[in-house]
Amino acid sequence: MNHQSGTISINTENIFPIIKKWLYSEKDIFVRELVSNGSDAISKLKKLSTIGEAKVNSDEKYYIKVIVDGEKKTIQIIDNGLGMTSEEVNKYINQIAFSGAKDFVEKYKDKADDSQIIGHFGLGFYSAFMVSDKVQIDTLSYQEGAQAVKWVSDGGTEFEMDKSDRTERGTTITLFIAEDSKEFLETYKVREILVKYFSFLPYELYLEDANEKKSEKDKEEDKIEETKPLNDTSPLWLKNPKDCTDEEYKDFYRKVFFDFNEPLFWIHLNMDYPFNLKGILYFPKLKHEFDTMEGQIKLFYNQVFVADNIKEVIPEFLMLLKGTLDCPDLPLNVSRSFLQNDGYVTKISTHITKKVADKLTSLFEKEREVFNKYWDDINPFVKFGCIKEKKFYDRVKDIIIFKTTNDEYVTLKEYLERNKEKHENKVFYITDERQQAQYIKLFKEQGMEAVNLSTMIDNHFIQFLEMEEKDVKFLRIDSDISDSLKNIDDNKDDEAVKELSEGLEKIFKESLNNENLKLQVEALKAESVPAMVLLSEQSRRMQEMAKNYGGFNFGGMYENEETLVLNRNNSLIRSLISLKDKEDRKEDVQLICEHVYDLALMSHKHLEPDAMNKFIERSNKILSRLAD
Repeated sequence: MNHQSGTISINTENIFPIIKKWLYSEKDIFVRELVSNGSDAISKLKKLSTIGEAKVNSDEKYYIKVIVDGEKKTIQIIDNGLGMTSEEVNKYINQIAFSGAKDFVEKYKDKADDSQIIGHFGLGFYSAFMVSDKVQIDTLSYQEGAQAVKWVSDGGTEFEMDKSDRTERGTTITLFIAEDSKEFLETYKVREILVKYFSFLPYELYLEDANEKKSEKDKEEDKIEETKPLNDTSPLWLKNPKDCTDEEYKDFYRKVFFDFNEPLFWIHLNMDYPFNLKGILYFPKLKHEFDTMEGQIKLFYNQVFVADNIKEVIPEFLMLLKGTLDCPDLPLNVSRSFLQNDGYVTKISTHITKKVADKLTSLFEKEREVFNKYWDDINPFVKFGCIKEKKFYDRVKDIIIFKTTNDEYVTLKEYLERNKEKHENKVFYITDERQQAQYIKLFKEQGMEAVNLSTMIDNHFIQFLEMEEKDVKFLRIDSDISDSLKNIDDNKDDEAVKELSEGLEKIFKESLNNENLKLQVEALKAESVPAMVLLSEQSRRMQEMAKNYGGFNFGGMYENEETLVLNRNNSLIRSLISLKDKEDRKEDVQLICEHVYDLALMSHKHLEPDAMNKFIERSNKILSRLAD
């Protein structure tokens, strides 16, 4: 070809500084764009070969090589794909590629947040000028008789084209790195970028340091090393799930997420219609509850990494999991707001939600004991998913289980059915086994059970369930006394009973010096329990909500709604009636009342420091009296 030079016709004056400025915080994407272009060139050649339009040896080994030369201050990206003719360079570099870059910048140059664009694919070749003073292309087309072409531009609007000395089919892009981007001349830096984006590129990817001094022995070893590319060209998600072993899934999990705790189980997504979606979602084992905030879903585009946790594509609740998703049909060079409203993306999100729900349902129905075993780890995820995605809740509502105080796992339907004679449509629950041990003991003695709801999300989840299951009411075990705990033969209207109750209320109010203390006298079946403290469910929920909102008190509503319940079947409580009239026992009556109240409080919540000090002093005083 004859030497030619020219000026790229543009309306935006000097587009390259705009590209540099706009994408400055993500300069490494030039590597992704250029290596991705090389991968596309190979894919196109393979396609042409398949339909008989290109002659390629059947044993052809496709590759992409990146060479870093610190002395020459260059980076080369080399592929053996289909290459270009001079006409194609004019078309795809001077016209189409440039127009694509110009359109991209025109559309997004005023965006304050560059993360608004999730993929940047489409910026393409011209991202090279983000880091370069000059860019050179040497390319030879697969077409018979084609001449090699050299294209050079210094980052302005002018270019030169001439013959190239390239002799092999494919393309070499040489970047003459600018002074403000010389960190990319460090081989380790380029390696990090390549591993980040191309760990699963479909064609072998190699990195070479042109300045590395090597002995003859090293050079011989390099020949062997050439068989070890940086990437895995066949990630596990591409395989048929039937052909994958458990150990392969676990190895893949360890390799991708550097997590050496084995995952509980996984879901392999593999579909081609109505959209192309492949991937693996893992349910990790939690070391502690806060792990639920540390999920990681890696999004890929034709095996090229795009970003972590793209909530516009992946349902938000799935962010609690770990996994890889490859969505080749996603439009990545668009704004996130577009993705949120894109029907195709919505279908992908809906499909993923369905597959996760189906997996959980299958595990519940076919391996209930295994499902029960996993529940402590997966329940925060399931509950969060139900709250965030109504469709997910509709699919899994019948397999949500609860661990009872009898160490059994039951669904909501099972719990209500087996307890309907004792408390219909009520679900009693605990949040702290130790703190609420007395209440649990009372329940067990009467053949009753509560469910354990002790995770951070449970307070929100039970309110969500009450909205969905309108006949069901959740009550913490210390918020109400079930009729099953009371003596059914008790007659509150009996004059003697009324007199006893009124007498006890008076004694406690005077001894505790608290006229506002809410008191309730009951005849409990458990005679050993002198008293209990109750806090209404509504009051407790409002207090917890106030904590979440920085102590806001909602106009003073529901404050101090605690009720002291006295058990008149308890001998100690009944004895107070006779002791109160004895002049020499008045101090004893006050000690007993104060101690009974504190003991009841301690079964309900932690005592405040001042109250705890008084409790200890009083305990020592009581012990001293016993020793006299």
